[in-house]
Amino acid sequence: MILIVDDRPENILPLKKILELHNFNTDTAESGEEALKKVLNKTYSVIILDVQMPGMDGFEVAEAIAGFGKAKDTPIIFLSAVNTEKKFITKGYTSGGIDYLTKPVDPDILLLKVKTFYRLFEQQQELKAIQESLRHEIDIRKHAQEELATRMDELRFILESLPQIAFTIRNDGKIEYVNKHWFQYAHDANAFPEAHPDDQTYTRWNQHFLNGVEFSGETRLRQLDSDDYKYFLLKIIPVLQNGAIVRWVGTFTDIHQQKMAHELLEHKVELRTKELVDKNSELETTNHELQQFAWVVSHDLKEPLRKIQTFSHLIKDKYLSGNEEAISYLNRSISSSARMSRLISDLLDYSRLSVTAYFQPTDLNALVEELLADFDETIREKKAIIRKDALPVVETIPSQIRQVFQNLISNALKFSRPDVAPAIDIRCEITEGKDVSSPASTEGPYCRIIIADNGIGFDEKFLDRIFVIFQRLNNINAYEGTGIGLAIAKKIMDKHNGLISARSTENQGSEFILILPFVQEHALTAIKTDI
Repeated sequence: MILIVDDRPENILPLKKILELHNFNTDTAESGEEALKKVLNKTYSVIILDVQMPGMDGFEVAEAIAGFGKAKDTPIIFLSAVNTEKKFITKGYTSGGIDYLTKPVDPDILLLKVKTFYRLFEQQQELKAIQESLRHEIDIRKHAQEELATRMDELRFILESLPQIAFTIRNDGKIEYVNKHWFQYAHDANAFPEAHPDDQTYTRWNQHFLNGVEFSGETRLRQLDSDDYKYFLLKIIPVLQNGAIVRWVGTFTDIHQQKMAHELLEHKVELRTKELVDKNSELETTNHELQQFAWVVSHDLKEPLRKIQTFSHLIKDKYLSGNEEAISYLNRSISSSARMSRLISDLLDYSRLSVTAYFQPTDLNALVEELLADFDETIREKKAIIRKDALPVVETIPSQIRQVFQNLISNALKFSRPDVAPAIDIRCEITEGKDVSSPASTEGPYCRIIIADNGIGFDEKFLDRIFVIFQRLNNINAYEGTGIGLAIAKKIMDKHNGLISARSTENQGSEFILILPFVQEHALTAIKTDI
């Protein structure tokens, strides 16, 4: 912006029009005092100043402007119609003017001078900005160098205090600093300690250095006072500044004792593994014999039980007619025999879970439909309501997973509340993790199946007990069962790398949650689990 200062408006107007026609922004002042006020508040590129003015004349205004730090470099062009003598022109230059024109002024010459001084002023301002920027950059770099020197001193102090061999490497790959421990393994501070001929650690480090990535590796160093080699862990990390590597910091950590202990441990583990393999072979043989024994015992135990039941029924029907007390005692004997028979069958089922079996794709939907058909008579008798989601195909051992669903559906029907029709809800969703509270996800690797009922329920403080063999929470006379069913379900789910849990409230119902992986890690390979 250009400031025009003249006490006569008729002189200001033509100058203002000429300059504005050439795209200059202008401002005006009709006295020296007004001009000074404006100079204090605004920055002007050029000031056109009339010499003859009432109050402060142009020379006094120029001298005052020269005292302002902000405006002292602003070009001033004096205009005068009276003071045309050499002494006045000289005074104009000495008071701070950059040019002195006499009136009448040639507009073209004035315009040319204004353009020249305007351009010089703008270039001067740009130069000042560049100088200020350079000065600021120099200050920043100086501060950064001072800070870097301080940090290097701190780093060297820290490296010197470490129990490890410590060093720094410049960005060109040359060793910059080593601590006192270095000289236990090297004569020269400019070369790495001697490594074992079989180790390729330094070669691998050079590749990491070229790629600008952290390095870590084991090596063996020879002590200067002996021919023995000791194991060290070499770790070298890059130090970054503004995203660029400025140096590397490394350490050799003595791991000789740990290495020796590890090798001894590996030897012991190898021996122990061989012993375990031998023991496992013996256990497999013993387990097979136990399975055969369990089958024979169960068969031999069930045979006399069947005879006890048969003869008890004959005695009751032929000889105890009308003797209610004797019939009651005999019924208890028959019931106990039946319970013993179920217990033997359940124990045999539990023992069979340790035999070798194979995973295969299983349509859970078809499997549950078959089970519901098997329970059709009980469902009709109890007027049960069944609701079921579509179930997926999952890799399982079909016979075993069938037993899980059979036990849970059977319990839902069995443990119903008196005079309340059982309502069983079988829901399914896909989840991210093997957890009862894992969020649903359409792409998850697990399926979560919930079998909910409205039966008698149980107190959740007994949750850990219900999956333990022979644990019962209900009166044996009120509800049939051996306390093995849920233990069998738990063992099967463990074998399927799955999970079974439950939620319940007494007299409001229960929810049993099954979580199964869609694909087994070792599908179609034999899986064996010992009792």
